[in-house]
Formats: sequence, C-alpha cells, structure tokens
Amino acid sequence: MKELVEIIAKSLVDAPDQVVVTETTDENTITVELTVAPDDMGKVIGKSGRIAKAIRTVVKAAASKSDKKVIVDIK
Repeated sequence: MKELVEIIAKSLVDAPDQVVVTETTDENTITVELTVAPDDMGKVIGKSGRIAKAIRTVVKAAASKSDKKVIVDIK
C-alpha cells in the first residue's frame, strides 16, 4: 500500500522529493501516513476533499484482497 500511495502522491504534487509515506501495521489495520510539502497540501486534498477520497478509495480497492482495514492519513 505504501508504494501505491507514494506513486499517486508524487504524480500530484510540485515537490515530489518532499513526499514521505510511512506504513504501520496492527492486527487488523494498516495505517498509511502521507506527508507532503505545505504548498502541495491542497493538491493532495483537492476541492471538498475529492482527491483525498479518491486516493482512499483506490487504496481500499487494492487492499480488498487482504482481510485488513486500510487507513490513509494525510498530514
């Protein structure tokens, strides 16, 4: 999941070198934290959160093969 979020985020922002993605795994959940430059935050979130919602939807679809819940946290 980490690689997927990283590829999507780097294609959206102006400063792809400042994209940092960390992944932590618990028993039932995978938490993916996405950190971008402050100037690129709006590009990742989108108008009314549409892009952030689309990223979460794609990640959930990719994680549907596993039994774990995936949470994408944008910081």
